[in-house]
Amino acid sequence: MSLQVVLRAGRAVRGRLPLSSMCGGARAVHGAALRSSARPSLLVAAGAAVTAGLVAGYSHLQRADMASVERGQDLERRIAGFMAPPVTELEKLRRSGDDMKTRMELLIMETQAEVCRALEAADGGAGFTVDRWQRTEGGGGVSCVLQDGKVFEKAGVNVSVVHGHLSPESIQQMKSRGKDLKTKDGKLPFCAMGVSSVIHPKNPHVPTIHFNYRYFEIEDADGKKQWWFGGGTDLTPTYLNQEDVVHFHQTLKEACDKHSPGFYPKFKKWCDDYFFIKHRGERRGVGGIFFDDLDSSSRDELFQFVKSCAQAVVPCYVPIVNKHKNDAFSPEEKMWQQLRRGRYVEFNLVYDRGTKFGLATPGSRIESILMSLPLTARWEYMHVPPPESREAEILQILREPKDWVH
Repeated sequence: MSLQVVLRAGRAVRGRLPLSSMCGGARAVHGAALRSSARPSLLVAAGAAVTAGLVAGYSHLQRADMASVERGQDLERRIAGFMAPPVTELEKLRRSGDDMKTRMELLIMETQAEVCRALEAADGGAGFTVDRWQRTEGGGGVSCVLQDGKVFEKAGVNVSVVHGHLSPESIQQMKSRGKDLKTKDGKLPFCAMGVSSVIHPKNPHVPTIHFNYRYFEIEDADGKKQWWFGGGTDLTPTYLNQEDVVHFHQTLKEACDKHSPGFYPKFKKWCDDYFFIKHRGERRGVGGIFFDDLDSSSRDELFQFVKSCAQAVVPCYVPIVNKHKNDAFSPEEKMWQQLRRGRYVEFNLVYDRGTKFGLATPGSRIESILMSLPLTARWEYMHVPPPESREAEILQILREPKDWVH
């Protein structure tokens, strides 16, 4: 077989020549083989094998190209449903479809869109303002905020996809959690992405919800990469409605149980411990699930777990909103809601890891970080609710968490 035929066949396989040209070259080999008297049968067999092999290879590449086109079309369909274009360029997302960073970015963008549309439907009035922003140091995000709606006073659902170098404060914070981080010249490259949301309703009988799901990668000085997932969903009611809290926890438990029966009890306790306002001696709310630094299982298994949790946000919360959004309430009940929001602000500004990380990261978007704060809140000196009141009832639960699903 001549080198020219092989090169022509290779170009045909790569799509540079039509198959007919390639087969013509193969037929030339076959014809030459018939004319040869030295090894006719060997050359005939070789020509036939080359033809069959190249045709099979071409067909395989055709199928691969079709699959690539289908993946591209599927990606475009997914993106069409987002609140805004992804932070990462479309072509890069196409090329790195199996990379965990790509999978996570698409998941958080989908989660943002699903939650925003469900909240808009529940509100029935206001829509989300969509703000797509860029970070000079690397990456960017999409902030979606609804304010002064019929049902929601303020609802924010943010996506961020950022990269660059961690600040010394962030490195120290991670080391305090047991991370073994090796910097080079004091620098540590990182990539972080997540979706974060806080929903503050107007009606004090509709609880506040917070959720956050994120993925983190860092590269040590020796080139070794570390990765982990974090996140959770938690509920903060102004007044206790046991049926609502059971529904909330049961929905999260079902999402956890798909992956491990040990996840819900472990992450429920973690949530109760994490959202503790130390200086008040009480929890921020009635809990949910919370986890961080998850890297003990395979990445794909943990990604599927995070996906299940993210998909549980709407069913665990929106039914509660629809159930109570038209409930009557008194000025006294509204005032109690404002006081409880004050506690919410205290936790977020004093203890929350995400707030601390955001404020310590160079180039962070402060408006997006502080999106979690309500439009209105209240602090009263030495306010104590009457014994046996509904206000005292919720305080007791916040001081002594309980099991809601067993």
